[in-house]
Amino acid sequence: MSTDQNAMNELHWLIDMVQTIEVGLVVLDRNYNIQLWNGFMENHSGVSPNAIKGKNLFETFPDLPNEWLTQKMESVFLLKNRSFISWEQRPNVFEFKNYRPITGRADHMYQNITLLPLASLTGNITHISIIVYDVTDVAINKLQLKAANEQLEKLSQTDSLTQLYNRRHWQECFEKEYERFARYGENGSMIMIDIDNFKQVNDKYGHPAGDKVIQSIAHILKQSLRETDFAGRYGGEEFAVVLTNTNADESKYFTERLRKKIEASQVVYKNQIIKVTISIGVNALSKETKNSASWLAGADKALYLSKENGRNQTSVYSEE
Repeated sequence: MSTDQNAMNELHWLIDMVQTIEVGLVVLDRNYNIQLWNGFMENHSGVSPNAIKGKNLFETFPDLPNEWLTQKMESVFLLKNRSFISWEQRPNVFEFKNYRPITGRADHMYQNITLLPLASLTGNITHISIIVYDVTDVAINKLQLKAANEQLEKLSQTDSLTQLYNRRHWQECFEKEYERFARYGENGSMIMIDIDNFKQVNDKYGHPAGDKVIQSIAHILKQSLRETDFAGRYGGEEFAVVLTNTNADESKYFTERLRKKIEASQVVYKNQIIKVTISIGVNALSKETKNSASWLAGADKALYLSKENGRNQTSVYSEE
């Protein structure tokens, strides 16, 4: 076999590999006109190499991230170095549909991209190659694992009965909020809430009814909070709340509205109507607040005062 024949065979094999390889391969000239468009790209775009050869990439695919991708490719031309784009930076460059049965839940293909400078025989960078890897399986597995871990994290922070923060996580958030006050001096109020005569509810209607009452109050409380506030189940029938950027007067306005809402509400359990009230203690941050423990203790003292004075009321802690 002649040298020319060998060279022809090698070229044939190379073209065959380029067309059948399971990665996308695109070659562009300096003006981003398409010089090579392999079988992978044809299969996923529905555009044949013959129909696209010589056409401008961005004119043919106006949905491509033109400015962003041009900047990436110009950098490759200029620095003569390859560049990598992970699906975690950008899920895809070419919005191809995902047809894989394993990762059927993904609408579009996740892609890793390599941008490769191609030199002429004189050593000048005249073309650029875009190599497209389908990493949908890897991406979906990682995203599912991340979602599962986030769900586990959320469960570890949440009280199962009320869906409020559990005491441990609430305490962590509370400590951070105090640190923020110590650093920046912003307002904040600590609120302790206790269901009045809760033991009587359990004794009269049973513990499942008591749980329903706790859930009802937690729901009303959650609906009353702003996004920056946070609440937790502190004990059996006790709740703890931090209102951010809120002074004593504003906190009392909030707690009185909450108290009246709960007083007006009712829980129906086994055709029985259960009505309860709450007692509330408020302690707003001030220069006298020495640490997070004293902030919490002040709210607890105010709560005790509300219960001592007849329940179903708000008391605000004062150093005097």
